[in-house]
Amino acid sequence: MTKGKQVQEQAKDPVHAIAARLKREREVRHWSLSDLAHRSGVSKAMISKVERGEASPTATVLGRLSGAFGLPLSVLLALAEQAPERLRPHVEQPVWHDPETGYMRRAVSPAGSAVELVEVSLPPKVRVPYPASAFAFQQQQIWMISGELEFFEGEVVHHLAKGDCLLLGPPADCVFFNAGNEPTHYLITLTRR
Repeated sequence: MTKGKQVQEQAKDPVHAIAARLKREREVRHWSLSDLAHRSGVSKAMISKVERGEASPTATVLGRLSGAFGLPLSVLLALAEQAPERLRPHVEQPVWHDPETGYMRRAVSPAGSAVELVEVSLPPKVRVPYPASAFAFQQQQIWMISGELEFFEGEVVHHLAKGDCLLLGPPADCVFFNAGNEPTHYLITLTRR
């Protein structure tokens, strides 16, 4: 396989696309691995593995890294996806799975949209924490499609059921938790502040 073809194949692979974007974001800031580790709270070894495409980052790790870069997670992932078309057919919507929890994230909106739609499937008994920095540059809403979700927003706990819609407040450490025995599905809308 030629190097050009290998790069194209890697660009279609979400793990390699995210790896390349994380490395680029770090390098344009002239940060070492140690600098990023210090700013994000993610170990230097893990960052190195992720950048080399040897490990798929968890949702928590991506949240910490995006916060360190001062980017919403959705923007970081959209930059990795680099799809400028206005129509994004379902079969072309990038899907990312958290290798640790089974959390699934589908980028529904075409890249570059001012409002982004993200479909999430959260397996039973899974808890996904995000630092406040992951929410600092966007307004976010959660609309429940099916199942139930306990959403911890700082000290406040929201119990969400099918059809409920929550507008998040000021940035706070948050946790998405599916306490049930079935997967929970919800749509997140993100608007840059």
